Amino acid sequence: MEFTAVIPARYASTRLPGKPLRDIVGKSMIQRVYEQAVQSDAVRVVVATDDQRIFDAVTAFGGEVVMTSSEHQSGTDRLQEVACQLELDPDHIVVNVQGDEPLIPPEVINQVAVNLSRNPEAGVATLCEPIRSVKDFTNPNVVKVVTDERDIALYFSRAPIPWPRDQFANDKSVLPNNLIPARHIGIYGYRVSQLNRFVEWSAAPIERIECLEQLRFMWHGVSVHVDESVAKVPGGVDTREDLLNVIKLLGGDIAELLDYEGKE
Repeated sequence: MEFTAVIPARYASTRLPGKPLRDIVGKSMIQRVYEQAVQSDAVRVVVATDDQRIFDAVTAFGGEVVMTSSEHQSGTDRLQEVACQLELDPDHIVVNVQGDEPLIPPEVINQVAVNLSRNPEAGVATLCEPIRSVKDFTNPNVVKVVTDERDIALYFSRAPIPWPRDQFANDKSVLPNNLIPARHIGIYGYRVSQLNRFVEWSAAPIERIECLEQLRFMWHGVSVHVDESVAKVPGGVDTREDLLNVIKLLGGDIAELLDYEGKE
């Protein structure tokens, strides 16, 4: 089983402008994501961007990068263009590695690819991890997923699912002992043929409501395989605070970030 890892990277970000090129202890964020991805079993790792600055930065550190359209509405659309540019076979597996996860463990990249290969009835593979707190369970920014006995997704939602009706009728301050909700982790494996179908579909009604593009697959009857992650996946970098946390975790000096911001 062979697979290609693709890292979509856009320069524009309302909460953290220029996010892929932000310095994290001497390396850009996109370089750190790339270096994690090349430690996986992927036969090829490619950055997909629509910005010349990111293209030049990846080329400078020796990574492979392709320029894609600036009209894409989602990272999945960008992946499909990359698959076309690389002329990948319809059955070839592509793993979408988020460009803002500089600490992504290589083993989870392998995990989604292997899971998709081993579950031919599924069109998409992704991961989850247990939710341990009511705060995360009720946080709309923490996406929840419920699966069936075959580990196929029944639904993804920003709402707290499944809702423990009886227990929460008395006390909503703690999760019931018999409930371990699952947080969706945003890494995906697709077959190229499924990507080709995805771009032909308009956004599904439930996708628009929840703002979760994986619901487009489910709307069209595509099974999504969900497995518990074999490694802890640190949260992505969406905000300045997230960036500070990663810099601290890697033993860096936050003065580097403050100096960068002072030059903007």
